[in-house]
Amino acid sequence: MISEKIRPHHLERKALLYVRQSSVHQVQHNRESSALQYAMQGRLRALGWSEIEVIDDDLGRSAAGGVQRAGFERMVAEVCLGKVGAVCAREVSRFARNSRDWQQLIEMCRVVDTVLIDQETVYAPRQGNDRLLLGLKGSLNEYELDLLRQRSLSAPHGQKSGPAALLSGP
Repeated sequence: MISEKIRPHHLERKALLYVRQSSVHQVQHNRESSALQYAMQGRLRALGWSEIEVIDDDLGRSAAGGVQRAGFERMVAEVCLGKVGAVCAREVSRFARNSRDWQQLIEMCRVVDTVLIDQETVYAPRQGNDRLLLGLKGSLNEYELDLLRQRSLSAPHGQKSGPAALLSGP
């Protein structure tokens, strides 16, 4: 299904698929997640892109900030140059878990008219409602990361912490 937000000028430029997992452990043991992320190339093709570049330089690197992410930086630079019609990730939270990186990406996409795509939606940052939704998703991603940190730090020694604690409950 083609979105009304995708215009011919978007399709004339390449699409970037950003693939990332937060840790080396995830890269080694969560292979299904990687496969699902790479499979997003099919979504981009179905939406009309023929030129798709996969950026997976940041596998095993957190998007929380404080970590150099060469792939993310390259993606933003190519967007800024006006070479990109769409940036895509399976979930928009793959792009960034901190407001600075998130807002930078959204603003650059708005300026050069690049759409953001995930498994569910096409976002057009030039549209106010989409910009609002992207801003809320970014804030929720950052809050979720803060919550995980707090729970990890407050867990008594020897107990589960992080995502495992969230899944197993009290």
